[in-house]
Amino acid sequence: MPVPFQIPQIQDNEEGWGPASVPDQLEGVPYAPYTKGEKLGKISDFTNSGFNKFGGRYNQNQVPGAVVFSYTHNDEEDSFHLVDNRPTQRNKGPRRFQPNRFQIQRREAEKRGEQIGVEKHQPRKQQNKRQQFNNYHRNDQRQVTYSCSVDIRPEWSVVEQIPFTSLAKLNFPTSEPQDLAFCGHLEYYDKTFDRVTPKTERPLKKTRRVFRTVTTSDDPVIRRFASEDVGRVFITDSLLTTLMCAPRSVYSWDIVVTRAGDKLFFDKRDGSNLDLLTVAETAPESIVEEKDNINGVQQLSVEATAINQNFSQQVLLSEGEKHQCGEPNPFSGEANEELAAVAYRYRKFSIADDIDLVVRCELDGVMPYKGQDQLLSIKSLNEFDPKITNVDWRQKIENQRGAVLATELKNNANKLAKWTAAALVAGADMIKLGYVSRAHPKDNYNHVILSTQVCKPKDFASQINLNMDNCWGIVRALVDVCLKLDEGKYLLVKDPNKQLMRLYEVPEDAFLENYTEEPLPENEEAPEAPADAPIKEQEDKDEEEG
Repeated sequence: MPVPFQIPQIQDNEEGWGPASVPDQLEGVPYAPYTKGEKLGKISDFTNSGFNKFGGRYNQNQVPGAVVFSYTHNDEEDSFHLVDNRPTQRNKGPRRFQPNRFQIQRREAEKRGEQIGVEKHQPRKQQNKRQQFNNYHRNDQRQVTYSCSVDIRPEWSVVEQIPFTSLAKLNFPTSEPQDLAFCGHLEYYDKTFDRVTPKTERPLKKTRRVFRTVTTSDDPVIRRFASEDVGRVFITDSLLTTLMCAPRSVYSWDIVVTRAGDKLFFDKRDGSNLDLLTVAETAPESIVEEKDNINGVQQLSVEATAINQNFSQQVLLSEGEKHQCGEPNPFSGEANEELAAVAYRYRKFSIADDIDLVVRCELDGVMPYKGQDQLLSIKSLNEFDPKITNVDWRQKIENQRGAVLATELKNNANKLAKWTAAALVAGADMIKLGYVSRAHPKDNYNHVILSTQVCKPKDFASQINLNMDNCWGIVRALVDVCLKLDEGKYLLVKDPNKQLMRLYEVPEDAFLENYTEEPLPENEEAPEAPADAPIKEQEDKDEEEG
């Protein structure tokens, strides 16, 4: 049988908030008016602790009638006593400390007449903590902000943002490449430079030969292959290795990406910093961008590029037999102009079922070995100031060459990785490294050759932890992203101070003469970027911060 339920009487106050009348049983009870916006604690806190702990929370001085809730009973009963919790007094006798083992050893040594320093017995863990603390704050104080390699225009919109952390686990093993053409000629290596030591150093001579840095779209051989549909992606080895070793880079760089039909062209801008070699890019002691300092970023890059070009031509036998590669040099200029002895090897790599990549590789020389000519990639490392690197080549390059090379691998990890990847892509048999130093630390025009070293590209790649499958995986991922774009011109930029790349959509005439320096007219506003671009960029930024 259901229990009968009687509906209570409900009073509806049409004029305000609260009861319309006071019941007889509540007559005389203090009541404070309140509104809908009041805190619930005001009507539920009967202990008054909320008023003492959170002063002013309920605004009891502002609401009329609220003073009735401020009553507290502070008078305690006479029969109530607290337990005695006063601290007991200690016996202030003589205080003795047990000496630790380091103090005991010191006292025993003093008895024997010996002297032991404090640093010798200092715990190693404490020393390591202090050193880590000093290194942390020292590196934090020496943070350097670098500038972007290109001026980003306001009308450029961000199409894609690629963090380097997403490229670490990419892998793609490529098959054996196919040789398409071999142009130019090579000269033989002079083996007398293998006997050069710091005691028998040789001055570095300045070459008068001309080096060509032709971009992909201006290469006549690549244009011929593009017209014959030999491949879909076209690039040079300097740009290809830049993409392969992008996670190791610190300085900013940029690459122009052109989507024409179903083909993809990777180019460099005129005057791009990709034509120059970096120095101490990954060093713990960051190099500062200063125009008047010979040890600035730009000055060291120009110096290292000139040293590498001069060294690659000086160690060759200019007179005598030449190694002809088959086709003539595609960049031969005027008749009285002597080009550098560089051969160009065009190779095709398959990076997908329907995607073939054509790359132009460079080789610098040949060396006879067991009756065969070994292809060489000749590069040079340069020393600019031993006080900055803390390694003096003239003192350690003979007996401690491993320490010298380890320091260069730490300070120039990106440059050496790009050289090794370029040698593997070009099919070079050996890498010839030269150690070139300034004649005086403050003279950046005169240099001397201290020593040379030869290594195999595969062995050197394993020594510097260069995984070519990961390198090709990065290229494959970037190519897939670019092939999904609409036809037009884009710019891939490495952020100068963050480990990520941004892909911008740029106009067709973006990098014509004086475009980047030309300001917008005063009566013209920059066109707005697509609405989803800044949203996507902000989302990626939030993910990074999160």
